[in-house]
Amino acid sequence: MGRSRRTLPEELLLLALDPATGTTAQPQSLDLGLAGAQLVELALAGRIAPDGDRIAVVMPRPTGDPTLDSALELLRRRGSPVRAVHWIGGPRLGLRQTYLSHLERCGMVHAVEGQMCGVLPTTRYQATDTAISREIRARLDSAIRTGVPPDPRTAALAALAHAVGLGKHLYPGNEGRSSRSRLRDLIRHDPMGGLVAHAVMDVQNGVAAQPRRSPAPGGAGRQAAAVPVRSQARPGSMARVAAH
Repeated sequence: MGRSRRTLPEELLLLALDPATGTTAQPQSLDLGLAGAQLVELALAGRIAPDGDRIAVVMPRPTGDPTLDSALELLRRRGSPVRAVHWIGGPRLGLRQTYLSHLERCGMVHAVEGQMCGVLPTTRYQATDTAISREIRARLDSAIRTGVPPDPRTAALAALAHAVGLGKHLYPGNEGRSSRSRLRDLIRHDPMGGLVAHAVMDVQNGVAAQPRRSPAPGGAGRQAAAVPVRSQARPGSMARVAAH
């Protein structure tokens, strides 16, 4: 996979970065969204494919992206398709920082060191080239404004943005209500993005969805949630507080 094109995890993270504060919106759910975005990116690259509510590896050949290839190898080692909700709900410690560090190396963000309460070291990240973030945002705005079905990449990005709760960050207040609603509706335009987005929301709700059956004509609803999933979040280090 060439590095000329940004990956979905990178785009989702850039969307979540607040240009004023250098922190990321919805940090806890964003971690889940990044894990889900990796799945969508691997699917777009032809490495994995949905199998009901599970994810199956269909081509184990590396993509050339070290972080994506690490996820692909972990999926391959499972030996059988894994439920998306279980994959996304698994431990993903350091994934957000991994992508922030990558964006910094690529020159898309720069780290700003500081202190919390005058004691704890903190690191915030400011976008270096705001044109990139504007271009990503413009794709979502266009899909919302025109109503034209977006390309699979933009549809998946919209689905993930909705799933992690970025709607209120991107389209705040009462004036953004209709845009938030249309952002949610874009979830239907990409099957893989929709599967992953629903899995992200299931994990946030603290439940693992029952295996979904193929919808009958006319559309059967999603199965009710049942099995609790323990949160994988751990307290952050007291020595260093990364962007949040």
